[in-house]
Amino acid sequence: MADSLAPLLPTHIEEDEDTSSPLTFDKILEKSLSDFGFSQFLQIVLVGLALTFDSQQIFITVFTDAYPTWHCLDHTICNPATTDICKIPRSAWDWDGGFKGKSVISEFDLECSSSFLRSLPSSTFYVGSIVGGVVLAMIPDGSLGRKQLLFFSSFAMSLTGISIFLSSNIWIYSFLKFVIGFARSQTGTYALVLISERISTKWRPRATMVPFTLFVLGFMSLSGIAYLVRHASWKVLYLCTSIPAGIHSIFIYFFALESPRWLHLEGKNKEAIEVLKRISPANRGYLESVSSRLRPKETLEQTSSYSIKDLFIRKWAFRRVTLVMIIMFGLGMSYYGVPLAVRDIKVNIYMSEALNAMVELPTFVVTPILLEQFSRRSSVLVNCLIGGASGVLCFVMSLYGRTKIAFALELGSFFCARIGFNLMAIYLVELFPTCVRNSATMMLRQALVVGGACCPLIASLGRNVPSLSFAVFGFAMSGLGLFALLLPETKGLSLCDTMEEQEQRDQALKTSHSC
Repeated sequence: MADSLAPLLPTHIEEDEDTSSPLTFDKILEKSLSDFGFSQFLQIVLVGLALTFDSQQIFITVFTDAYPTWHCLDHTICNPATTDICKIPRSAWDWDGGFKGKSVISEFDLECSSSFLRSLPSSTFYVGSIVGGVVLAMIPDGSLGRKQLLFFSSFAMSLTGISIFLSSNIWIYSFLKFVIGFARSQTGTYALVLISERISTKWRPRATMVPFTLFVLGFMSLSGIAYLVRHASWKVLYLCTSIPAGIHSIFIYFFALESPRWLHLEGKNKEAIEVLKRISPANRGYLESVSSRLRPKETLEQTSSYSIKDLFIRKWAFRRVTLVMIIMFGLGMSYYGVPLAVRDIKVNIYMSEALNAMVELPTFVVTPILLEQFSRRSSVLVNCLIGGASGVLCFVMSLYGRTKIAFALELGSFFCARIGFNLMAIYLVELFPTCVRNSATMMLRQALVVGGACCPLIASLGRNVPSLSFAVFGFAMSGLGLFALLLPETKGLSLCDTMEEQEQRDQALKTSHSC
C-alpha cells in the first residue's frame, strides 16, 4: 500500500537532489507507471483485441473455402465413395443440404477447377500481407502515431471483410482478400508497439503477452462462430467476424490512448503527460509537479526525419536488424512448418492440430518467467537449441517407428518456436528506439512470414524421406538461433526514444563493461 501511495506523497528530498540535473521523460514514465493499475489493463486489452480479429481473418478460409460434402441423386451412375463428380452430369449429384452457398467452392462452382484457382483467395491474402508489410514499413514512425495506424489498419480490414458479402465471383473475392491481407499486415506490430510504449520496464514482459494470448483465443473462438453459422452462407461468417472488428476499431479511435513516448518524441509533452495521468490516475499529483521541469524535446520537423533508412545507414542498427531477421527466419520455418509436417508422423491430423493450438497458451505464462528470471540473449539461445534438438529427435524417433514419442517431440519443438517468437518480439522492442520501432518490428514479422513461406516446399520432402522436414526445421531453428550471441543484452533497460539516445546508452554500457 505504501508503494502505491508513494507518488502522491511529497518528495522534497528527491526534488532537491534532482533539481540540478534535468528530469528526463523516461524517468517520469517509469516512475508514474511503476504500479500496474486496472486502467492500464483495460487499455492493454482494448488494443490487444485487435489481434483477436486479426487471427480470425487469417484462419477464416479454413471454414469458408473448405470443400463441402455432397451426395448422389442418381445412384445408377453415382457412388459418393468412388465417383469423381467432375466426370458425371451435374444432375446426378448435389451438395449436402441442397444449399449452394455453404462454401466458396460450391457458390462459385469451383469443384472441378484447378487447385490454383481454388487456393487463389488464400494465396492473394498472404501476398497482400507481404506487400503490405513492405509498403507500410516505409511510413515514417512520426507520421500518424501508433493509435492512428492501428485504427486505420483495423478499420480497413473490417470494412473490406464486410464488403466480401457483395462479392459475386472468385476474382472479386480474391481481390478483396488481397486488400484484407494488405490492411492487416501490420496490425500485430502496431498493437505490440503501442502496448510496449505505454508500460514500464518492470511490467513489460507480462503485459506484452496479453495480445498474443488474445490472438490464440481469436482463432479458438472462430471455430465456435463457424459452427453456429454452419447452415448459413459462408459470407455470413465474414459478417460475424468483420462487424465486431469494425465496432472495435471505432472503440480504439475514441477510447484508446496514444503512446506517451511517441507524443514526447513529437514534442507534445503536455499531451504525453495527460496520457500518463489517464493511465495512472493515482500518480496525477506527481505528474503535475514534474511536468514543468520536463526538458523540451526536439521539434516535429527534427523528429520526423527518422525513417526506415536509418536502420540501414547506421552500422549498429543494420547489424541488429540483420541478426534479428536471421533468427526470426529460423523461428518462422519451425513455427509454420512443424504443424504442416505433422502429417508425416502418421497421427490423427485433427487431434494434432488441436493440440498444437492448445500448446500455444502455456507459452504466454512461460515467456514472462523467462524474461524476468533470465537474460534476453540466453533465453533466446537456449530456447532455440532445445527446440531445434526436439525437431531433430522427432525425425530420428519417426524413423524407428516411435510415433507417440515423435509426436511429443513435435509438440515440444512447436512450443519452443512459439516461445522464441514471443521472446524476440519483446527483445526487438527493446533493441530499437521509439523513432524507428514500428519499422524494425515490421521487418521482424516479414522475416517470420518469409520463413513460413519456405515451409510447404520443405514439408514436401517428407513424402520421399519420412519426417525429414523435422530435421531441417530443427537445424534451422538451432543453427540460426546461435546468432543471438551477437545481440546486446537489454534486460532491465528502459526504452530509448531517438537514434542518438540509443547510441549514447550503448556506448555508456560498453564503457562500463570494459571498466
